[in-house]
Amino acid sequence: MSGVQHFSRSTLPVTPWKNGGGTTQEIASWPQGAALDGFGWRVSIATIAAAGPFSVFEGIDRSIMLLEGDGVRLFTHDGRISHWLDAPHRPFAFSGDDAIDCTLLGGASNDFNVMTRRGQWRADVQVLDRASAVDAAPHGVLLALRGTWRLNEEACREGEGLCWTDAAHAWRATPESDGARLVAVRILPA
Repeated sequence: MSGVQHFSRSTLPVTPWKNGGGTTQEIASWPQGAALDGFGWRVSIATIAAAGPFSVFEGIDRSIMLLEGDGVRLFTHDGRISHWLDAPHRPFAFSGDDAIDCTLLGGASNDFNVMTRRGQWRADVQVLDRASAVDAAPHGVLLALRGTWRLNEEACREGEGLCWTDAAHAWRATPESDGARLVAVRILPA
């Protein structure tokens, strides 16, 4: 995958977790086809359906954001981290080195996830609710969370987005409906 690709949440493949606690829909990763221990960056949507530990990703910086559902409480057993992920569209950053556990705050939830390999890449994750310029980045993902957006000349309805790799792109993001929200992820060299 090189250049700009259009995607829809409704058509992303669903992969069950090994522990049975949920599923993942990968939006994009780089380099394409890299295994979980070899990616430089990865953006995905996960459904958390059961309480339990998150996978540890040593050397990875992570950001998670509630999309839909009741949310989860993220915590470490030593008490260093205790975070309620219960408000949609508010990114929470943490280290993949941490042994994070989670409890459900109700039913299953859908979460947006960004992972970058520390020392190689870093992610700038913003949620936009008004016309905005998205500065150029060599890799990235734009996802319409609510409403319809015009991204340069491309229209994206709710649940649709654009991802790009290996070519710097800048965007003019313009909402075309009231209450619209967009997540903009810029992946930059560390």
